[in-house]
Amino acid sequence: MSKEIGVRKVLGASTSGVVALLSRQFMKWVVLANAAAWPVAYTAVTKWLQAFAYRIEITVWIFLASGLTALIIAFLAIGARTVRAAEANPVGALRYE
Repeated sequence: MSKEIGVRKVLGASTSGVVALLSRQFMKWVVLANAAAWPVAYTAVTKWLQAFAYRIEITVWIFLASGLTALIIAFLAIGARTVRAAEANPVGALRYE
């Protein structure tokens, strides 16, 4: 990843542009993982809650909040690492190629 960032920086990309590009790539995977996990989680939680005498309804807001939380955590982690790599000297990343 640092070599790709180095090449983009040498060619004139801004730090914010590099962060946006790489974050977008990873966010697609986070959204796909949430879309795959929600039906499984809904089924498992619904079956688990049927064992209780007092039942509650599982609403869509719970899944949306968990997905938003996952997106925020992923963006903070990816953004921090990408900013650190994008602000570094690009020659250092490309020197050992």
